[in-house]
Amino acid sequence: MSASNQLPASLIITGSRKGLGRALAEYYLQLGWQVAGCSRDTSDLEHPDYRHYCLDVADEVAVSQMVSSVQREWGNLYGLINNAGIASMNHAVLTPAATFNRILATNTTGSFLFCREFAKRLRRESSGRIINFSTVAEPLCLEGESAYAASKAAVESLTRILAREFAPFSITVNAIGPTPIDTDLLRGVPKPKLDDLLRRQAIPRMGTIADLCNATDFFLRTQSDFITGQVLYLGGVSA
Repeated sequence: MSASNQLPASLIITGSRKGLGRALAEYYLQLGWQVAGCSRDTSDLEHPDYRHYCLDVADEVAVSQMVSSVQREWGNLYGLINNAGIASMNHAVLTPAATFNRILATNTTGSFLFCREFAKRLRRESSGRIINFSTVAEPLCLEGESAYAASKAAVESLTRILAREFAPFSITVNAIGPTPIDTDLLRGVPKPKLDDLLRRQAIPRMGTIADLCNATDFFLRTQSDFITGQVLYLGGVSA
């Protein structure tokens, strides 16, 4: 059974206003899922099975209220994709503490809060799927991305520990490390740096939305209930 056949079910996707989050929201809506998304700003995505919440993913109260609202409205909450993330590509000596803390708040604290609130509400349901987003910048130790890679390394550690903590609830927790995909996040990356990154992959090409959706489908499947605590890097990158 594919993820698309697990209906009716609802899915939370953070950072869904644009980029990968928007593409994932549109993909799962097309497959018949109910999708709740969020971002700091409003979204122009209109669909009868889509709900958008304006919030900061590091705002504990707002996150709790959103997850409660989704569960109250649809009552069949099944999956969470923690996509929301920000980056600052800069040398460590030029990175202000405020920038570092802002990246950690969005990428790490935001992922933790959504994981916690999701698990609190699904622990009696005996099923659920959490997918966190890491990055190939972490295993490749990319220069100029110390803050971003550090925040995602924390997400990977969080994924492995929460997989154990949430296992008694039959909630799996896995992570995906996408290769570069053509989104807003890449527009500030110099071409030589991007070309060098691609050469370090076993499959030296840009990733696609289809590549990412294939991976999220795999972790969302009902048959993936024995797979948890894993980090899947795309493009043949290994830790």
